[in-house]
This record gives sequence, C-alpha cells and structure tokens, in this order.
Amino acid sequence: MKNVIGYIAAFFTTFSLLPQIIRIWKLKEARDISLFLPFMASIGSILWLVYGIMIEEMPVIAANIVSLLFALTTLFVTIKYR
Repeated sequence: MKNVIGYIAAFFTTFSLLPQIIRIWKLKEARDISLFLPFMASIGSILWLVYGIMIEEMPVIAANIVSLLFALTTLFVTIKYR
C-alpha cells in the first residue's frame, strides 16, 4: 500500500512541470519564466534521487528520474526561448 501512495504522489509532483514545458514550447516564448524554478527543481530531484537510491525505494527513484528530466527540459526550453 505504501508504494501505491508513493506512486500517486510521485505522479503529481513529477508531472507538475509538464504544463509549463508545453506552454513554452507552444508559444516559443519564455521571457516571463524564472530560471530559478527549474534550476531548484533539478537540484531537488537530484537529491531525492540520491536519497531514493540510498533507501532503495523505487517510487522515489522512478519519480525523480522523470522529474529531473522534466526540470532539465524546462530549464533548456526556458533558456532557448528567452
């Protein structure tokens, strides 16, 4: 049961940056987007990933691999379309 809750929580936090990525990609514009948010999300995801590996919990590991990819993508498209 704890893994189910972990995966549900991971889904919401992992995909929270996706609407931002889609918006930037569609509009080809990111002037109003802070670089601080995806930068901080990247660092947080890296730390959570390390923690997940240390405690050997797949929901934490899987969610933060995807979260890191989304955070880095947000960072990339924000820089690209500034």
